[in-house]
Amino acid sequence: MKYIDRMKEKFNSLMKKKDVIILAVESSCDETSIAVIKNGREVLSNIIASQIEIHRRFGGVVPEVASRNHITAIENIFYEALEKANIKKENLDAVAVTYGAGLVGALLVGVNFSKGLAYSLDIPLIAVSHVHGHIAANYISHLQLQPPFICLMVSGGHTAILRVNNYNEMKLLGTTVDDAIGEAFDKVARVLGLPYPGGPEIDKIAKLGNNTFKFVVSNSLKNTLNFSFSGIKTEIVNFVHNCEQRREEINKADLACSFQECVTDELCNKAIRACEQEGIFKLVVAGGVGANSRLKEKLTRVCNENNIEFFSPVLKYCTDNAAMIGSMAYYMIKDGVGLAQLDLTAKPNIDL
Repeated sequence: MKYIDRMKEKFNSLMKKKDVIILAVESSCDETSIAVIKNGREVLSNIIASQIEIHRRFGGVVPEVASRNHITAIENIFYEALEKANIKKENLDAVAVTYGAGLVGALLVGVNFSKGLAYSLDIPLIAVSHVHGHIAANYISHLQLQPPFICLMVSGGHTAILRVNNYNEMKLLGTTVDDAIGEAFDKVARVLGLPYPGGPEIDKIAKLGNNTFKFVVSNSLKNTLNFSFSGIKTEIVNFVHNCEQRREEINKADLACSFQECVTDELCNKAIRACEQEGIFKLVVAGGVGANSRLKEKLTRVCNENNIEFFSPVLKYCTDNAAMIGSMAYYMIKDGVGLAQLDLTAKPNIDL
């Protein structure tokens, strides 16, 4: 039997299998992660090798450096994930991998490793969207959570509002027209002289400041569910540069607090509006910026005020990890989608 036909047969059998054990690989940016997931919700292991300290000296992720470090780490992470899960590779049912979106070189390390592993074990290979994986992080954190729901996607590369009708059917309601929210956090942090990654540093220093500067986001999008964060980012960059030229002292805590208050208000307001517009009173936040304490505090409050159920991943699943990829892969298998062949390649940009 040809390889492609054999994989289709095995993939179809997994759709009906009671217990499905998936090894998942995530390497889209600067974390090398491999996890073993059972039935989409049970995390048997989730190993992450972070490159934060490596890239901090550069003030951001250097793609070539990230790729080389993925190559160095991935095999050891694989064996560590199997050992912690107390499972042999021969007992795996499928291999799932992030194929996009992300840094193409970094993605290629995970994709090529996964293709070789799946081929050697003669098991199906599942191609997973990094963005959809972030949504699935909530399935691990909240075992009772099921679609439909509204998702507020807030990450370094994406900002969007989606209507999640079922595990594999989603409708884009609004998105950023320029910068993603995570990108805006990082750029504002950089101009304030804060270390990489910028998001957690803004969150930390903002607690020490006051909302003294009144920034606004684009008024042209106020009647839509779209976002624009380029304007406020540029306004803060110009403000800081002007202060430096005049040799005026900048209260970084107040500036960080004011920025954070403005953008989190925008995210909260449009997320609530989306729930009301769609008549779905269940809101899920996904992506690395979901770890922002002020955003979670505001979303919890406004959801309570509007009788909306609110869900967010536990902190360790907010940022990039392979467990969320394995969770998403399980629901793809059960719906009969996502089977990839050995010509799978990395895609830096994919549709939400």
